[in-house]
Amino acid sequence: EQNANPSAIYEIALDNRSKIEQARKDIAQTLGVSAKEIFFTSGGSESDNWAIRGLLDSSSNERKHIITSKIEHKAILKTCEYLEKHGYEITYLDVDSEGHISQNELKKHITNNTLLVSIMFANNEIGTIMDIQELARITHKYGAYFHTDAVQVYGYSRINCRELGIDLLSASGHKLHGPKGIGFLYKREGIEIEPLIYGGTQESGLRAGTENVVGIMGMAEAAREAFKDIDETEKKLKKLRDDLINKIVTEVSNSYLVGG
Repeated sequence: EQNANPSAIYEIALDNRSKIEQARKDIAQTLGVSAKEIFFTSGGSESDNWAIRGLLDSSSNERKHIITSKIEHKAILKTCEYLEKHGYEITYLDVDSEGHISQNELKKHITNNTLLVSIMFANNEIGTIMDIQELARITHKYGAYFHTDAVQVYGYSRINCRELGIDLLSASGHKLHGPKGIGFLYKREGIEIEPLIYGGTQESGLRAGTENVVGIMGMAEAAREAFKDIDETEKKLKKLRDDLINKIVTEVSNSYLVGG
């Protein structure tokens, strides 16, 4: 009913702009960051691509090394494959039998030439949750940036980017019951990245294209709903998970849990 371009200057357009900025503030609050550090995208895949390629394209130093893991989402792995063809060195960390990344494994491969470490917050296949805070701490000791694909976690568990040391974070609306085709990238203030999409001056000049007003509003509303009762929801989901796992390993012979 209010199909106006939020970059225009007439009344309903300005109202749409106001709704977008309120959505930005509400989403930023869920991560313990400021609104100017949230940039809307078309979803998790774009956010992942932008975090990596945008950082590399803007980097004024000579670092050419990226570290990620072998169990990342294809949006990360395919981006890294592309970058390998263009002169970047990529290290793919192994994981243990439960899908965890060893801190020693990261320490073994990170160097002063490493620009970025990108490790997903929780694996989308087996559910393993990584020790993001410690992995970020190791990363920062070498002056590198830390990115996490939090698509599987955002809206289901509390994330404070400041406390965890996250520099860049990707999320997607549909994973928390919002619309499809909308997501965001959190970029810590002070980090410079190049646009992935050139054109207009939307998203502080970093992501061109008329904003998806309905998608942004829908994702923000889904986030408000998710974080309103997030502690209770997390307890409920953990109980359902534990009950299911216990029943399977008790009643199905030779079964065991993969992940953790």
